[in-house]
Amino acid sequence: MSHRYLEVTYRKGKPLAAYLYLPRRGGDASVRVEPHGPGFLVDWTQDGHPIGIEMPSPSLVTVEGLNRVLSELHLDPVAPEEVGPVVAA
Repeated sequence: MSHRYLEVTYRKGKPLAAYLYLPRRGGDASVRVEPHGPGFLVDWTQDGHPIGIEMPSPSLVTVEGLNRVLSELHLDPVAPEEVGPVVAA
């Protein structure tokens, strides 16, 4: 997968969890999860490559908070419309 995308899980019409898939290589798998600031968990491969950001409390997610995590991971920021389904919650 060469691009990132957002997946949101809903329950009774409200976001229950969200996951931002980051670009990855074929065969990449998460071997550890680390908290990265309040409300974010980063999934890492064996060789130290971030492959996803879990957001277990989507109602607390802000574009600024997510972009802070992406910046710390040396990744490009998201545009508000890219994470609209979570931030609008």
